[in-house]
Amino acid sequence: MNENACIIYDFLSNTPQLPEHADFILAAGAHDLRVADHAANLFLQGYAPLLVVSGGLGKVTAKLFQKPEGELFAERCIALGVPENAIVIENRSTNTGENFTFSRELLLNRKLKTGIIACKPYMAKRAWATGTKQWPEISWYASGIPLSFEEYPTETISREDTIQLMVGDLQRMWIYERKGFQVHVDVPDHVIRAWESLVEEGYNRYVIAE
Repeated sequence: MNENACIIYDFLSNTPQLPEHADFILAAGAHDLRVADHAANLFLQGYAPLLVVSGGLGKVTAKLFQKPEGELFAERCIALGVPENAIVIENRSTNTGENFTFSRELLLNRKLKTGIIACKPYMAKRAWATGTKQWPEISWYASGIPLSFEEYPTETISREDTIQLMVGDLQRMWIYERKGFQVHVDVPDHVIRAWESLVEEGYNRYVIAE
């Protein structure tokens, strides 16, 4: 087990408990289709009456998918029992910020106050920080796929790639705050030290040069 990776994964996935009910769920597009499964489960459990599936083709999925993430997510959610008329598809976004800004454009005429973000586990905290900045009228909650770091990798989503991606996600917590893309989130010193150790080990594929 990579202790430093576990530290970062646990920090990024730790978010407040969900409300009993929200106005809508926003499934943040990703290469991991289990996000769609998680969003569908939240919908079917009655957390919200509306499901937005958001995603075009991003830095990873442009090489993997033939369709935009939002369209693939919609197909998967419908197959799991979510009514088609309860789904809104956003299929242009290429990053987390655009998940919110483009979805917001589609929902301008709806009176929405609370939203739940369904996402990869290690994206939960950054997704919340981004949504809170980009769509501040909504009280946001985040819900990552309920898997530990050891449980998360699959045959197609390797542990190596997962660490690479979440190292990049953690760095964006402070870089994107400075750029005005998301609100501030305190990152404890031990988490920063874990990040520095992983970068030194070569987990720097998605690290941004500062």
